[in-house]
Amino acid sequence: MFLRSLALLFLLSFYSSAAESDAVAISANIQAQHLPYGAVLDPIFAAADSDKIVGYTRCGDSAIWTGHYLAAESFRYKVTKSSLALANVKSALAALQLLVDVTGNDVLARCAIPVDSPFAPGIVQEESHNGIHIGAVNLISYNWIGNTSRDQYSGVFFGLGVAYDMVDDVAVRGAASSLITRLLNNLLGHAWSVVISGFDISTTFLLRPDQQLSLLATAQHVNGGSFRGQYRIFAANSAPLATTPIALEATDPTGSYFKFNLDAINLFQLLRLDDNWFRSYYSGKAYDAFRGAVSTHQNAHFNMIDHALRGKDSVRDAETVMLLNDWLLRPRRDLTVDLRGKYKTCHDDNTACSPIPVALRPPTDFLWQRSPFQLSGGGSGLIESAGIDYILPYWMARYYRVLSE
Repeated sequence: MFLRSLALLFLLSFYSSAAESDAVAISANIQAQHLPYGAVLDPIFAAADSDKIVGYTRCGDSAIWTGHYLAAESFRYKVTKSSLALANVKSALAALQLLVDVTGNDVLARCAIPVDSPFAPGIVQEESHNGIHIGAVNLISYNWIGNTSRDQYSGVFFGLGVAYDMVDDVAVRGAASSLITRLLNNLLGHAWSVVISGFDISTTFLLRPDQQLSLLATAQHVNGGSFRGQYRIFAANSAPLATTPIALEATDPTGSYFKFNLDAINLFQLLRLDDNWFRSYYSGKAYDAFRGAVSTHQNAHFNMIDHALRGKDSVRDAETVMLLNDWLLRPRRDLTVDLRGKYKTCHDDNTACSPIPVALRPPTDFLWQRSPFQLSGGGSGLIESAGIDYILPYWMARYYRVLSE
C-alpha cells in the first residue's frame, strides 16, 4: 500500500489538475446539444466528422442520466453559487417533473418527446420494445416511453435527494420534495411495483430491500411528516436483509456492471441520511460488499462515493484526480475501440484481467457504469455522449475538497 501510494502521488505530480473550465464547457455543451426537450438525450450526427444533428438516441435511459445530471449541477451550485448552475438545476427539475406529469398517474416515464418533433419517429422506433404511450402536459402532446425500470427510479431519487441538500433555494427544495413524494406514494400504493397502467407492471422493488430502504430514506429526509414513521418501521424489519442482494452481485465483478452504479447511488443516499446505529450497521455491511468488489476498478465516480461516505484517503483521492484527467483524453463520440489481443484476457476474449486505462476504454453513455475490463465496443462515431460521467465526480471532488479550484 505504501509503495502504491508513493507511485500514485509521483504520477500525479506530472498531471495538471482537472480544470473547472473543462467541467463548465461540458455543461454548456449538454445544454446546447443534449437537452432538446429538457431531459438528457444523446445526439446522432450526420457523419463522424459532421456537427449536424439528425436524430437523438438513448431515450430509454433519459430519466436516470437526467437524475445524475441534476446531482452534478447541484454539487456545482453548492461549490460555486453560479447562476448558470442554478438555472441548470431548475431546468433538470422541470424535465423530471415532465416525466412524472406526462404519465398522468405519478409513475415515472423513461423519456418524453413531443409528438410533432422531427426526431420523434426515430426515437419511437428505437424504443418501441419499451412501449410507446401518449400523454399531454400544458396542451402539448408527448410520446412517452414506458417499461420503466428500477434503474430510472434510483437515478431520479439520487438527483432529487442531492438537489434538496445542495441547493439553498426554496423553489428547488420544494420541487424535489414534491416529486419524491409523488413517486414514492405511487410505488407504495402499488406494493412497490411500477404499474404503467392497468395490469401493465414493468418492474418491482419487492426483492430489493436495499433499494426500498434507500428510496424511503430519501423520502423521509425531504418529507419526514409523511414518511418518517414508515421508514423506521420498514427499516427495523428489513435492514438486515439489505446486504444479501449486494453481496450476491459482488460475486460477479464484471457481468451486468451497471448494477454497481445503482448500488453506489442507493447506498450513498441510505448511508448519509441515516445515523441510527442499527440500520447503519447493516447498510455499512452492504456497502462493504459493494466496495470490496469495485475498489480496484479505477472508477472515479465510485471513488467519490467512497470519499463521501468514508472520508479522506490519500491514495484513493490521488487516483481519482488521475482518472478525471484521463477522462478528458477520451473521445466524446462512439468511435469503435478494439483492444483484443493487446491485453491479457480472463474469462473470455473481450474481458481483460486488469482494468483498461480510462483514456482507452470503449465509449459509452456513462463510463463508470461499464466494466473497466471490457476490451471492445463503440460504434461509428455518430453518437456523442453527454459527459455527465466527468462533471458528476468532478463537482463532487470539488465539494469534498479532493480538488481545489
